[in-house]
Amino acid sequence: MTKLAILGASGHGKVLANVAEKLGYTVSFFDDAYPSKATLEHWSIDGTFDDLLELDRKEYQVAVAIGDNAVRKQKLETLSELGFKLPVLIDSSATVSQYASLKSGTVVFPGAVINAFAKVGKGGIVNSGAIVEHDCEVLDYCHLSPNSALAGNVYVGSGSWVGMGSQVRQGISIGDNTVIGAGSVVVKDIPSYVTAFGAPATVVCNS
Repeated sequence: MTKLAILGASGHGKVLANVAEKLGYTVSFFDDAYPSKATLEHWSIDGTFDDLLELDRKEYQVAVAIGDNAVRKQKLETLSELGFKLPVLIDSSATVSQYASLKSGTVVFPGAVINAFAKVGKGGIVNSGAIVEHDCEVLDYCHLSPNSALAGNVYVGSGSWVGMGSQVRQGISIGDNTVIGAGSVVVKDIPSYVTAFGAPATVVCNS
């Protein structure tokens, strides 16, 4: 079995571990709360991020279970620079087109759909039940929350977060490091570095 070290012993980490085990990985957790936090459900936590960095790069692959896009980016970039393999993990219940493109460190959770010629960049989270329709482009380190839906030809800039249950109309562009609030309906382009919310979604503040 391939060994997978998971950084981040949280609820998100639990779901990621479940995805990985279904794919045949054996998992180990690492979290900076160690040693005060030594277990996560039935899994042991084996050390901190610094301890993870000492693992054999040929023996272990690594996944980062951190929801914050900026923190996840920083950890994944450090791991990549040090030569760790950052696999794409796709839950067995997800539907991913053979014509879709997913880059390293991205995780696709149960029930998600990624359709033909969609692209998801590095370190992305396509969460439970999320839909990425044909020809979408989701750049690096984005988080598509549970049951969010991107219609065809949507562009999502790097580091952006699309909230739970949000819907984005076809052809829309969302900028970098932008937050779309839960339950929003996005029918016009949203710029970078803002938070937008509502139906229709409007900018409410700078991020």
